[in-house]
Amino acid sequence: MGEKQLTEKEKMLAGKAYQAGDNELANDRLKAREIVFEFNNLPPKQIKQRKQLIKKLFGKTETMFYVEPPLRCDYGYNIEVGDHFYSNFNLVILDCAKVSIGNHAFFGPNVAIYTAGHPIHPNLRNQEHEWAQPITIGNSVWLGGNTVINPGVTIGSNVVIGSGSVVTKDIPDNVFAAGNPCKVIREITDADKDFYYKNFTLEQ
Repeated sequence: MGEKQLTEKEKMLAGKAYQAGDNELANDRLKAREIVFEFNNLPPKQIKQRKQLIKKLFGKTETMFYVEPPLRCDYGYNIEVGDHFYSNFNLVILDCAKVSIGNHAFFGPNVAIYTAGHPIHPNLRNQEHEWAQPITIGNSVWLGGNTVINPGVTIGSNVVIGSGSVVTKDIPDNVFAAGNPCKVIREITDADKDFYYKNFTLEQ
């Protein structure tokens, strides 16, 4: 017997080339868009209802999280967020592959997370081939506004990404990184904590 042929959805989730025009994937995207539309158009006071919609949309959530509308995503079920997650306005996650986000992650406005990619050569791109690579974001990460994260990137824990950065390569733990392309600027140390105690009269 021959090897079982993968569906386009199975190809997508396995990181293989696939075609997003497939009916199953199109229906999945439509379901996500219906939830996202409802989420984005609820009155501001309906926080509990918005939270329930996110729990229905995302593949995994914890007890404490808050997502400011508007939100955009492709499928939703590939997004996993840890406890104490917060994202500001206009979060975009193209979750054709798994997007794993740790605890105490804070996202500024207009953060864009792209797992999706397309062939560089026009002939293949015109045949509507796509691919996707997972993105992993560690614990206690702060992404500044207008940060873009490209496919296949892993960001370590205790990391700050400066606003307007385009992250194309992995970022290690305990650093401040920024730029286009994003590069490590320096290590984060206890001196950064002391700065806030000294300048903002925080109690130790």
